[in-house]
Formats: sequence, C-alpha cells, structure tokens
Amino acid sequence: MKKLFIPFIFVAIIVGLFEQSKDKPNIYILCASVAVFMFGMMQLTSKVSSKNEENEKEEEEDE
Repeated sequence: MKKLFIPFIFVAIIVGLFEQSKDKPNIYILCASVAVFMFGMMQLTSKVSSKNEENEKEEEEDE
C-alpha cells in the first residue's frame, strides 16, 4: 500500500509545481494537487507510531 501512495505524492508535487509556474495557474488544479499530496502524506504517516506512544508503553511497563 505504501508503494502505491509514493508515486501519487510525487505526481501531485510535479503537477502542482508545473501549474504554479504558469502565468495564470488554475486554482482548482493547484487545490487538487495539494489535497492529493496531503491525503498521501496522511496515509503514509498513519502507519508510523508516535514517540509519545512508545514513552507511554514504557511507563506502563515500569508500574
């Protein structure tokens, strides 16, 4: 699943940068590329546990 989101993120970045470099960028394309980028990053980072979770688990084990 992770391998699927990485290309989408790069495509969204490239499309957003290309559209932004135009004289009159289309705001809808820019918004869509930002939305795809943010959704992809959300999906990738949801699998990573936070630092606080590790600390809470260690504290529970110590008690």
